[in-house]
Amino acid sequence: MNFNKTHYLEFRTKNYHQVNTTVKYEHKDISSSAETKFLGLIDETLPWNQHIHQIATKLCSACYALRNLKHIVPKSTLRKIYYAHIHSILSYGIIFWGRSSNANKLFILQKKTVRMTTNSRVRESCMKALKNMQIMTLYYQYNFSLILFTVRNKHLFTPNNEIQKYKTRNNTNIHLPTVNITKFYKGPYILSSKAFNHLPRHIKILANDMKSSKHL
Repeated sequence: MNFNKTHYLEFRTKNYHQVNTTVKYEHKDISSSAETKFLGLIDETLPWNQHIHQIATKLCSACYALRNLKHIVPKSTLRKIYYAHIHSILSYGIIFWGRSSNANKLFILQKKTVRMTTNSRVRESCMKALKNMQIMTLYYQYNFSLILFTVRNKHLFTPNNEIQKYKTRNNTNIHLPTVNITKFYKGPYILSSKAFNHLPRHIKILANDMKSSKHL
């Protein structure tokens, strides 16, 4: 083990009282850290502020590239570049950090990029431009990703019809467990369940049928 590159991260809540924790390996102390990079940037209280800051830096670089290319390539090409260099960054891990209050900074950058690509005015609403380019807003993408996470990982969730024997109108919903930790309640597991439960009933039935067909 390379001790110069090894450290541990202790996850805690904001109201957590500091406790002296020691982690050793072969009688050597491993240093602690408040944040680390692991498929992205994670810090000890999971506010995702540093991660969002890094995403914003990447988006600014992509926006600069699009600004220079928009005069020499067609809009169809600009859309492909957007999906390759902006959408891919925004959608990665969005179910974890998408609810953060700092995520609005990324939404502002997204709108700035779309306005610049479509030559829209600064004070002009970019919703029409987003629709024409078939691009979801950051928050639509967040909710869409939550629902996709639920559908693709149905084995992690318990539907109401497996708990109650009566056929109620909510029997296609996902059962929401009782939790005491606010961080977990506002996390992707609970929020993805709620997003799925808000879908129209016929879509939830279709998703459940897709799950059943995979087991056949």
